[in-house]
Amino acid sequence: MAILVKDIFKKFGDFVAVDHVSFEVQEGELVALLGPSGCGKSTILRIIAGLETPDSGEIYLTGKQVTTLSPQKRKVGFVFQHYALFKHMTAEKNIAFGMEIQKKSKAEIQEKVHALIDLVKLQGYEKHYPDQLSGGQRQRVALARALATEPKVLLLDEPFGALDAKVRDNLAQWLRDFHQKSKVTAIFVTHDQNEAIEISDKIIVIRQGKVEQVGSAREVYEYPRSKFVASFIGQVNVMDAVISQNRIQIKDTDHVVENTSNDSLDEGDVVLLVRPEEIMLTPEKQQPNDLPILIRQIHYRGSHYEIDCELNGLNIKVIENKVDLNKEQWRENQQAHMHFKSFRIFDAEEGHERVHEKLKEAGYIE
Repeated sequence: MAILVKDIFKKFGDFVAVDHVSFEVQEGELVALLGPSGCGKSTILRIIAGLETPDSGEIYLTGKQVTTLSPQKRKVGFVFQHYALFKHMTAEKNIAFGMEIQKKSKAEIQEKVHALIDLVKLQGYEKHYPDQLSGGQRQRVALARALATEPKVLLLDEPFGALDAKVRDNLAQWLRDFHQKSKVTAIFVTHDQNEAIEISDKIIVIRQGKVEQVGSAREVYEYPRSKFVASFIGQVNVMDAVISQNRIQIKDTDHVVENTSNDSLDEGDVVLLVRPEEIMLTPEKQQPNDLPILIRQIHYRGSHYEIDCELNGLNIKVIENKVDLNKEQWRENQQAHMHFKSFRIFDAEEGHERVHEKLKEAGYIE
């Protein structure tokens, strides 16, 4: 494996930033550290780079224990959110800087700079200074500079956070294509779930300094292992429910949701987490457990529609593609029915109120 993080613990005063974190990154993987602001993901990245020292735990790079080594000896490339380019140097000079420190020959430096300029698609901008480049171009210079010294791993801390949405989307897709060509082992920090899902081979979800789940984008989206992961990755509807006699009943209503599994359900308070795209709207009741709803608002989102519905005072968000919406001709203040194609059930051991408090603490807005 390229990176092994083993039981890392880090405190700043009384604040626990990283709480016994362990994970592996295989050679050639592009891995996202994903979580809300302040969850410890950037601290983890800085510990891997050697910019922070853990209170306990170990870091291994390509099989070698590097926990006490300086950043320079780890051969790690680090890219910051705000570029950190030398303003008085041209793009090519910025890229060459690390190789000049390593005392590489002029011919070798020139050859490598030319290759990296081609790799990051900045032909024609070699002589431009940072203030003559766009934000996306500056970030590509920063990536090329980090790669110039041939690091064992590439670490990126919110690399697109300072860019506007359209540029960020374009650069994220470029990073995915770039990684497939370079095959460098890379970890990038982000709080943007769409960014993580779009470009990573593997996602490590971090919450309050701990690893919540590790898996592919599909695994963490479709098979979340906790209420937090289900609510943080993608949009989700949170519904309080009670299980009694193997029936799932929406709290404070007479409505029952069909148990789509054959498993016997433990009785007690639970929450249902339902993705908006996993809800089917129908004009009339088609199945015994279809739920009566009122369509409140319909929002056009380009590739799809978001439909705000109400079930006994509970707000439910539904996503439908344009074909389905036009076919049914939904309208605001229309009575309809819905059923869930799939959903996840989590115990509410501490009660429904505490579940909602935890979700709000994690940044989920209901």
